[in-house]
Amino acid sequence: MRTILNLIWLVLAGFWLALGYVLAGLICCILIITIPFGIASFRIANYALWPFGRTMVDKPSAGAGSVLGNIIWVIVAGWWLALGHLVTGIALCVTIIGIPLGLANFKLIPISLLPLGKEIVPSDAPFATR
Repeated sequence: MRTILNLIWLVLAGFWLALGYVLAGLICCILIITIPFGIASFRIANYALWPFGRTMVDKPSAGAGSVLGNIIWVIVAGWWLALGHLVTGIALCVTIIGIPLGLANFKLIPISLLPLGKEIVPSDAPFATR
């Protein structure tokens, strides 16, 4: 079932949302100081392409740097990406078939706002649930 949902997701929303993350990552990689944001954006682009069967967890090694970085990220790019997920999620929830895809979009909003200090893991991994 995950594969079918991921394929439908890829066609309806995943490709375009991943392109947004890749664009944000490329812009962030232009400056040396924002390269960690670019790497996080590329990581989330991979997650946005194939979200079913994976989840995000807090990284235990994340510290004050990620908090400061997340504040900067929200101001620069995070709210644009979260708004894209919100609009796409609402549009997908209009149909019955699109409801799981819309819920997956809503699941991506927290990581689009605060990507630093998070890790994407398989859903069935024992350390994925806390």
